[in-house]
Amino acid sequence: MCGVIYSVWGHYSAVIPLANSATNLYISAIHTSGLWETDYMTTKRYAYFVSDGTGITAENVGRSLITQFPAIEFEELSLPYVDTPEKAYRAVAMINESKRGDERPIVVSTIISDEIRAIIQNADALMLDSFDAFLGPIEKELSALSNHEMGQTHNIANEQKYQSRMDAVHYSLDNDDGAQIKNYADADIILVGVSRCGKTPTCLYLALQYGIKAANYPITEDDADNFNLPRPLQAYRHKLFGLTIAPNRLAAIRHERRPNSRYSSLRQCADEVRMVEAIYRKHRIPSINTTHHSVEEISTRILAEVGIKRKML
Repeated sequence: MCGVIYSVWGHYSAVIPLANSATNLYISAIHTSGLWETDYMTTKRYAYFVSDGTGITAENVGRSLITQFPAIEFEELSLPYVDTPEKAYRAVAMINESKRGDERPIVVSTIISDEIRAIIQNADALMLDSFDAFLGPIEKELSALSNHEMGQTHNIANEQKYQSRMDAVHYSLDNDDGAQIKNYADADIILVGVSRCGKTPTCLYLALQYGIKAANYPITEDDADNFNLPRPLQAYRHKLFGLTIAPNRLAAIRHERRPNSRYSSLRQCADEVRMVEAIYRKHRIPSINTTHHSVEEISTRILAEVGIKRKML
């Protein structure tokens, strides 16, 4: 099996099969490239996110912790579906091999099985077991035992909730870039802004993460008639949320798509940003500047500002 390497926001990712493919265990290795600028030498440590399910929870918890140490360069490796003793022993061997002198790897684990957890905990590493840390106190507080079933967070056991999320994703895809304005009555929110300011990825994140039906509409210089709202949006002003962006950042993004064009020129970008911000002010449309925010931050800030309840799916 060949690994597929791709770039995501400055990280390089690869899906790598273990030497013994019979175990059916794959490692999603994410290497954080580049060094943070500091006044002293950076060091490199290994961080493993180990799970008997998708590994998404372990990754989220682990990254939230290690990003608090910007002076350290981390080699991040996700080990999902470690759900048999054989896979667990192979994972321990891999973790131990990455130890460098006295510098142990860091392991964030969300494994449910007591047998497999016991194997993983034999690794020569700093072990951060999320379930050990939290399930015990919760069981004590609730006077109840957890069911110790793996994969409860990211499965499709609740088909209604899963279908709601998939419906939202399809809605966002069908209503991207002003494609289906006839469906705006069904939208939970409609994002507006200039081309390439982050509307599409934000809509898809809102749909996939929260089951929110998010449409988006591009505002162009043709819409600048006295800074009025484009006609398709006028009936839905209460659903609108604006995105804006620094002109130089917008120009850089557009240059990747159409280099050395009027579309990507700094002057054109500055004119469009001024226009769209004037429209937001005139029509009292809430907005956020996306320049220095990730799609996760943009999405959660939008939900907090407009008061849409997050659908925890």
